[in-house]
Amino acid sequence: MGKLVIIGGSDAGISGALRARELSPATEVTVVFEDRYPNFSICGLPFYLSGEVADWRTLAHRTAQEIEKEGVRLLLEHRATSLDPARKRVLVRSPGGELREMAYDGLILATGARSIRPNIDGIDLPGVFLLRWMDDAFAIERFIGERRPRSAIIVGAGYIGMEMADALTYRGMKVTVVEFLDSVLTTVDRELGERIEAHLKAHGVKVHTGISVTGVGETEGQLAVRGADGFSAMADMVLVAVGARPRTELAFSAGIESGFKGALRVDRTMRTNVPDIYAAGDCAETWHRILRQNAYLPLGTTAHKQGRVAGENAVGGNREFQGTLGTQAVKIFDLVVARTGLRDCEAAPAGFDPVTVEFEAWDHKAYYPGARKLWIRLTGERGSGRLLGAQMLGDRRSEVSKRIDVFAAAIYNDMPIDALSDLDLSYTPPLSSPWDPVQMSAQAWSKWRRQG
Repeated sequence: MGKLVIIGGSDAGISGALRARELSPATEVTVVFEDRYPNFSICGLPFYLSGEVADWRTLAHRTAQEIEKEGVRLLLEHRATSLDPARKRVLVRSPGGELREMAYDGLILATGARSIRPNIDGIDLPGVFLLRWMDDAFAIERFIGERRPRSAIIVGAGYIGMEMADALTYRGMKVTVVEFLDSVLTTVDRELGERIEAHLKAHGVKVHTGISVTGVGETEGQLAVRGADGFSAMADMVLVAVGARPRTELAFSAGIESGFKGALRVDRTMRTNVPDIYAAGDCAETWHRILRQNAYLPLGTTAHKQGRVAGENAVGGNREFQGTLGTQAVKIFDLVVARTGLRDCEAAPAGFDPVTVEFEAWDHKAYYPGARKLWIRLTGERGSGRLLGAQMLGDRRSEVSKRIDVFAAAIYNDMPIDALSDLDLSYTPPLSSPWDPVQMSAQAWSKWRRQG
């Protein structure tokens, strides 16, 4: 491999670049990136905006200098405008507007995703924001510093919406969340969503579900959000956080095929249908380990893994991406909610016969001070007892994310639910019980199955 060009310098792009250089030091690796912030933790933006992360520079997984020290050439503030797969050329525009062609032997598309801009009136008004990239965060931070808003409306109650409700409340604002669906954080079951909603309200956040937002207007120096059935709310700023879609225009212009939800179609080696072109991260499909088919799950952890696979294969390897389970966690004030695998509503359409059992436990021995409740919803297949998924909610000090990782590792290795009781998990009274809550929930599910 002579020249490897990577378009996009976030998680997947830099992961691919570093892996390629590690395995093939003779390969000339160039990353073309539209902004000035390669390899920054976009997942950390809510914590920068809350003020908990004081210096935005610390969000960098690696500095540009550290990346370049590994032999990776960075073209910052450069934009790839077109691809010519037949000639193996990329046309790139510099910050000054000059166009030049770059030759490649291998190409990785890591163009990521962009925030969905819903078709509502007033979305371009001053004080209305989207949040995905560093420049979005800087715009919000400038607005907060200059205008000193005392209230905010968040349209969308997904992961970003929940984290930003926490962040803006932390900044002293009165926050209102407006969600189109009938529950917040619909990536988990409604039973957990109701507890999350109660927790939001306990921290002063107003929550309106089942509301379709139709527009934003200006009224007496504030922004008015309008919705169906006469809904109206006023605030000093508005954040629209209704999801993301893959950035694929460049790829499609070069004949690369689309797949699930419009993401770039790839096989498990991250190859596209065009020779010597790979795709990874939020612009690409991902292999779902349980469903055994491609899906679209734009997650930072997945992007890092896919990028590493693409980088290895672009310099002559043949590694396969081992798949995702959609393992996620989010902190909302004092709560953490996490999930992995499939829920009933996802498993049944795929041909499984799922059963979900909810179990409540203390996070450690109740006699040791500070014990807190955990809620675990465990999903398994009725006949085989196969573990399909888990959801968990608990206090942020209750190791929720690490416990969901136990379930994720078990699903990855195709463990039946009964086998969770055989795991040799750690125990000390301040942190757990002789049977960890993970195991107690498995035993509760197995008991239901026997009695059911």
